[in-house]
Amino acid sequence: MKKFRKVLDGLTTSSPGGGTMGSPSCGSTAGTPTAAPTPKEIDVQETLVSENFQLCKTVRHGFPYQPTALAFDPVQKILAIGSRSGGVRILGRPGVDCFCQHESGAAVLQLQFLINEGALVSACADDTLHLWNLRQRRPAILHSLKFNRERITFCHLPFQSKWLYVGTERGNTHIVNIESFILSGYVIMWNKAIELSTKTHPGPVVHLSDSPKDEGKLLVGFESGTIVQWDLRAKKADFRIYYDEAIHSACWHHEGKQFMCSHSDGSLTLWNLRNTSKPIQITFPHGKIQKDGRKESCKPILKVDYKTSRNSEPFVIFSGGLSYDKAGRRPTLTIMHGKAITVLEMDYPIVEFMTLCDTPYNNEVQDPYAVVVLLEKDLIVVDLTQSNFPVFENPYPMDIHESPVTCTAYFADCPPDIIPVLYSIGAKHKKTGYSQKEWPVSGGMWTLGSHTYPEIIITGHADGSIKFWDASAITLQMLYKLKTSKVFEKPKQNEGRGAELVDDDPFAVQMVSWCPQSRIFCVVGISAYIILYRFSKYDANTQIVSLEVRLQCDPEDVISPSENENNPCFSEPQSGSHSPQPHQPVSPGGGTPESLKDCTPCLKVKDRAVRVPPGYQAELVIQLPWIDGEPPQQVSSLDINSAYGLLAFGNCNGLAVVDYLQKTILLCMSTLDLYGAADPYQRLTRSPRRNRQSTSDFCMRGLSNFYSDSKKRIRTSYQSLTELSDNQQSVDMERSKSPTSESRENSFSRSRSSSVSSIDRDTKEAITTLQFGESFGRKSDTLPTPCLWVGTSLGMILLIPMSIPTDQEERMEEQVTIGPCGAVLMLKGSVLRFGFLDCMGALIQSPYEVWRDVNAPEDPDRPRKRKLVHFSPSSSQDTCGEGHLAIVCSERQAKVFLMPSQSCLFVHNITESSFVLRADVVSVCNSVCLACFCANGHVMTLSLPSLRPLMDVNYLPQTDMRIARTFCFTNGGQALYLSSPTEIQRITYSQEMYDNLQEMLGELFTPTETPEAQNRGFLKGFFGGNAHTFDREELFGEAAAGKASRSLAQHIPGQGGVEGMKVAASGAVGELARARIALDERGQRLGELEERTALMMTSAECFSKHAHELMLKCKDKKWYQL
Repeated sequence: MKKFRKVLDGLTTSSPGGGTMGSPSCGSTAGTPTAAPTPKEIDVQETLVSENFQLCKTVRHGFPYQPTALAFDPVQKILAIGSRSGGVRILGRPGVDCFCQHESGAAVLQLQFLINEGALVSACADDTLHLWNLRQRRPAILHSLKFNRERITFCHLPFQSKWLYVGTERGNTHIVNIESFILSGYVIMWNKAIELSTKTHPGPVVHLSDSPKDEGKLLVGFESGTIVQWDLRAKKADFRIYYDEAIHSACWHHEGKQFMCSHSDGSLTLWNLRNTSKPIQITFPHGKIQKDGRKESCKPILKVDYKTSRNSEPFVIFSGGLSYDKAGRRPTLTIMHGKAITVLEMDYPIVEFMTLCDTPYNNEVQDPYAVVVLLEKDLIVVDLTQSNFPVFENPYPMDIHESPVTCTAYFADCPPDIIPVLYSIGAKHKKTGYSQKEWPVSGGMWTLGSHTYPEIIITGHADGSIKFWDASAITLQMLYKLKTSKVFEKPKQNEGRGAELVDDDPFAVQMVSWCPQSRIFCVVGISAYIILYRFSKYDANTQIVSLEVRLQCDPEDVISPSENENNPCFSEPQSGSHSPQPHQPVSPGGGTPESLKDCTPCLKVKDRAVRVPPGYQAELVIQLPWIDGEPPQQVSSLDINSAYGLLAFGNCNGLAVVDYLQKTILLCMSTLDLYGAADPYQRLTRSPRRNRQSTSDFCMRGLSNFYSDSKKRIRTSYQSLTELSDNQQSVDMERSKSPTSESRENSFSRSRSSSVSSIDRDTKEAITTLQFGESFGRKSDTLPTPCLWVGTSLGMILLIPMSIPTDQEERMEEQVTIGPCGAVLMLKGSVLRFGFLDCMGALIQSPYEVWRDVNAPEDPDRPRKRKLVHFSPSSSQDTCGEGHLAIVCSERQAKVFLMPSQSCLFVHNITESSFVLRADVVSVCNSVCLACFCANGHVMTLSLPSLRPLMDVNYLPQTDMRIARTFCFTNGGQALYLSSPTEIQRITYSQEMYDNLQEMLGELFTPTETPEAQNRGFLKGFFGGNAHTFDREELFGEAAAGKASRSLAQHIPGQGGVEGMKVAASGAVGELARARIALDERGQRLGELEERTALMMTSAECFSKHAHELMLKCKDKKWYQL
């Protein structure tokens, strides 16, 4: 803990940016001396140190992007999904959700669980096998085996076996010991598997499975259509089948006498081991006979499952096989049950499916109860126990990408009542028709940790929808969905300005602003509109008010050349520098002045009263219209304050302030006009250009340049988020280091500087951030007043004081007055964030209005009044005097100012080679800090108010546009970003949460008894072969098979040994559970032993009795009498 004291008496400034980190240097970059009007002492005890911070990933939500593989453990009942980027998601009951990543990033080809062993084998496209330990909350790789000369195509691990069969592209089959991850010397060579007379190569191995009848027999399927049953003991082929069509998959009947194959011509063949010369059955499930007697040509059947059932006909389940003639048909999963054929159409192509059965043994009746279908963009589970095959309701948030995500917001420590309210409203709109049975993937164990608090994530989407998610306790569950497109009339094809601006997604959400306390919600759309919503528990008939704000500016804002360009002069603005006139609202369909006849909004708001359901109800729509054929600029910043009843927004043309209570426009002017006489650059306005160019030819600099400078780029400004073909374009940091880089395509590679010489002559000064709050507009102010803090792309900070009536009736009748621009401050780079602390270092919240339901029935005894909550900077200043600290962060720099003296107390240059993408003042460990995320992937935290660096981690070496647009910090040391077009990654930078993470994560492995195999009976055991006498160790071990060639595969040790996999337990709960089960098993065995002993004693007594009776009977008889 460190104490900072600063006596601001006769304070003078140092050279620009000359302050050292952590030292209380002062001064603005302009180098103009400032002095505090009166001596004050700032006494802030900072409690945060570097040990309070630790960066790590916590949990990943959403659907795995570009899935490639699927596996299921029927005993543990957990599911694993592999992806093209090398990720593995392991899912169990709700709350059990784990993400693992292969360091190589190679695509996952296949996954195999060691059933009920707490381990998983993954085969990757770089021809490496990995063994994952799942007996810990964060799985780790125990062993890896890299094949050097052959490519892996298929793997098979028999139940309760430690030998893994690995098929390769050359047609060979290798065997790997799972415990040691060493290759056996036993190899099934392709030229030994086929007949010597065969002249062609059989192709890669596409199937491997052991016979249910005899584990010593291995069925090997080659791509060309060759099928071989290999006798592992005799090391020879029992039979060979040569079929004309290529094989995609095969599946045994549980008795081991028959197997079924799927082929590339859309056929299924059934083979009997008694006669393998030809199939006993060939069917084309979707191939009809044409008039000429020929079969329709069909697509390949990619996979088939042949499962038997005790109480009904067998199930034959397969994907593909449709006829080529039916163009445009969706991908299908076909279920053949007896004579009934059910075709289930899917929304996306099928990647893989797996039939879930009651037993893990392949030689027992399977009794399938569900089918897990992995699609390219969804995961569904079909209930096989009901005749109509309904799907289960998915408990995981797999539909984040239902429409592509375009923006995110993260709120921690929300009011506790907001989540139940949103859930109750959203539950009324849930889909129906799901299976009534419980979700079958129910493995693992998860409990609600002690370190939980209400958290909400908001996602905006390309179709205009907004989703509220409950993110408490590292889970994610959708609460409520809002469709912003319902506010507008449906745009007709190629009609209207909205279609001209954005063809595909005119309602795409660009930005959101939410006040959880007042439940006021604002949405900024790509078609230059802002919608204000209020929350109500009652439905209502409402007329949506529409306002048009014209932020197009005719004059050019240019910088006049001057000798003092690098030293802009600051002057206290005159009290009458400008007086904004309030604008009257434009009613829907109302007339426009003659000078603005061509003033058309992008979308048409519904101009009739509409019935709105409970939830968020639109109250006001603000639109930026087209003027004289010029499109509106994108909204770059937004802030709303429920206590003031005001909404402010800006773009690269200027600033507008709207009174949403009175539905009036209070301020609408260009950025240059905001300065008045206080413009530090002494800019002049020029007459309008002779050749009028579209204002869309000008784009804002800095971070806000995400919205590009032409209509085409306006449309594509969010397409890097919406397109699911993720290009993963990394940030070129070398270009960003060059001050001459002027690429307009990638905003990351833009050089940024607040010096006048680097400002593009055609660039307008954009409004990049806004913040309402109680502050001091001028140095001479003695009391805080409502103010609007304005940050621009040139690093300028303007304070606009306001006068707001305090009485409720006066507030609705009298007009809010906005004073002339107050203070003008400056930083290097585009301004990103404001924050306010009192002089004791505590965070000052923005004032807000307590939520009240405007549609609730009137109570005469208790009239509804606005209840406002203010956090005045002077409320806790008994010892420090009046005033507060203002934290300002730009793309390059952070400064702390003392208000109202406007003295710069601390300055810290965050980065020189990169720039900050996101900055937030957040609370961590009962204190506050400044958290920053840079374009080079660094995550930093700075102490407040001294701006000492506390953490700097190179977290994301490659940062693309999607991550930049969606990265956001929140309180409690948490943050999130869109790691792929379909997944949200949550991280923590708090050491406290890092320490508690093990408790918060779910257990993947729970001790469970393996089901006992069914008694085969004497006759089946006698005539059914010697399946249970097969000793793989004797056959594949080093003593019998020898060692494999060292050049064939390389063993890579992982993070732990086999012993770690066997005994590693994640927490005391797992140990207690294992001990309890062990005790139960021991007690059960002792009980059985006692029963058997009692039976033996009874039998012995009976035998003794009969022997004694026999002795007495024969005692006196001669030998010949016996």
